[in-house]
Amino acid sequence: MISQLSKIYPSLQVHAQGTPAADPDYKWFSSADGLIVGIHEMELAQKDLTLLSAFLTPYNPKFPVNTAEEKKWLAAVNPAEQADINELQSDSLYRFVHFSIQEKQISPVSFKHAVDDFSAQQVPILWENDHEGILVEYLAKEDGPISYEEIIDILMSDLYVKIRFFVGPFRDSLIDTAAHYRSVTTAAKAMVLHSNKAVTRYVDAVPYLLIGQAQEPLLSDIRQTILQVYQDDEETVKMLKTFVGNNLNISETSKALHMHRNSLQYRLDRFHENTGIDVRNFHHAMAVYLAILIQK
Repeated sequence: MISQLSKIYPSLQVHAQGTPAADPDYKWFSSADGLIVGIHEMELAQKDLTLLSAFLTPYNPKFPVNTAEEKKWLAAVNPAEQADINELQSDSLYRFVHFSIQEKQISPVSFKHAVDDFSAQQVPILWENDHEGILVEYLAKEDGPISYEEIIDILMSDLYVKIRFFVGPFRDSLIDTAAHYRSVTTAAKAMVLHSNKAVTRYVDAVPYLLIGQAQEPLLSDIRQTILQVYQDDEETVKMLKTFVGNNLNISETSKALHMHRNSLQYRLDRFHENTGIDVRNFHHAMAVYLAILIQK
C-alpha cells in the first residue's frame, strides 16, 4: 500500500510508530501496522483526505500513536463506544492517575518516553490535550505502585518540567469504568483549585467534591453554625486546621504552631466552651474541617 501511495503522492513520508512527525505542512495518518504516513498538504484536495481517512486514521503529530492497549482504554472510558471490557481483563489492579503539565514545557512524545523509562512496564496514556491526561497504572506485584513524587523529582531535575499528579484509588473491577474515569478527572480539576501540592490523592478531594455539590445557602449555614463567632478569627481557624491536619495530636500541633501544649489545650477548651463543639472528638473535628474548607 505504501509503495502505491508514494506513486500517487511523491511527497509521502513514512515514520515508525512513536517517532515524532512534526512537519506542520504535512497531513499525517497512522496505519493499522503502526506506521505514520505523511503527505504534503499541497498534494491533497478534500476528496483525497476523505479517501485516505477511509483506510488510514488521521493522526495529530503532537501525540504518540495510541498503542493497542490505549485504544482499548479509550473505548472503555467513552460511554458512547460501548466497548467490550472483557478485552481489558487483567490479573492486576489498576488505577487512573491524572496529570497536568505546565503548557509548552514538554511534548507528549517526550513525556511518554519519560514515563515509560521510569516504569517497569509500558503505561497507557489517555490524552485530554497536549498537557493533560490520564495514566493507567497497573499494580506490579514485584515492584509495587509507582512513586509519583519520584517522577516529579526526576522531571524537575532532568527536564525542568513542572507537573502535578492526582492519584486515583486502585480498582479490581472494570464495571462503571467510564463513570470512574470521569470522577477522577473531575476530582483532579477540583484539587487544582484547592491545593498547591504536586501530588494529591482521591481521598484528599472527597471533602471538596461534597462541598461542590451543595448550594450556597447550605454552605453558609454550615459555616456559621460550626465556626460561629470564630468565622473571621484567622488565628483560631489556623489552629483548628493545624490540629485536624495533625490527626488531633496535641504534641504535633503545638510543635507546628510553636505553641506550648498547655496553651493549645486552653484554646481548644475555650473553643469548646464558646461553641459547644469539641474538636478533639473525631466527628466534631470532621465538621469543623468541612466548615474551614467552606470558609476558603
